Amino acid sequence: MNSTTGNRLRAALPFRLSINKGKFYRTCRMLHTYLSAAAFIMLMFFSLSGLLLNHPDWFGAGRSDAAPVEIELEPAALAEAVQSDAPGAALAGLVRQETRTAGAFRTADIMEDEAFLRYTGVKGTTDVYIDLETGIADVEVSRPNPTAIIHDLHRGKDAGAVWKAFIDLTAGLILTMSLIGLILFFSLRFRLVTSLKIMGSTLLAFASLYIFFTT
Repeated sequence: MNSTTGNRLRAALPFRLSINKGKFYRTCRMLHTYLSAAAFIMLMFFSLSGLLLNHPDWFGAGRSDAAPVEIELEPAALAEAVQSDAPGAALAGLVRQETRTAGAFRTADIMEDEAFLRYTGVKGTTDVYIDLETGIADVEVSRPNPTAIIHDLHRGKDAGAVWKAFIDLTAGLILTMSLIGLILFFSLRFRLVTSLKIMGSTLLAFASLYIFFTT
């Protein structure tokens, strides 16, 4: 193949095999900057909430119980709900038509003459005791304090699908930002060795903590 043919082939390639390192690292810095801006609040929240979760004695993660509320369910609607294919969900819907509840419906324990429903969520829990013969229901709502809410948000406990997706998004942003930061280490000509030593020492310390100081 002569030089003219080689030049033509190189010109026809959809991309160049060589990488412009300067442009590549500038792009990485730009992405790192924007990802840092996007993840800043998320990182602060999960750092703070993790600290509070690790020290539950700093601020009590308590709950306050509201006074029980008594409601009466309409007999025909009650009978229809009990005989439905999903009696627990049907009863939960009836209760919500009559009074406010905290949390999303989770479980139901239905016996011959009574039923117990439980709603759970970050913003509170609700227990409902229903007398299936009279239609009288006692509704007990418990509300968490801010510390308990932060704990549950950090763990994603009973927070719903959207919040769990937000946790996944946060983890993805932080992981991507960290990997780009690792790539940027290799642009530090005079600090690369020191940076890699620090990273290796951190990894060694992390492994040592797990091996020797966890039970």
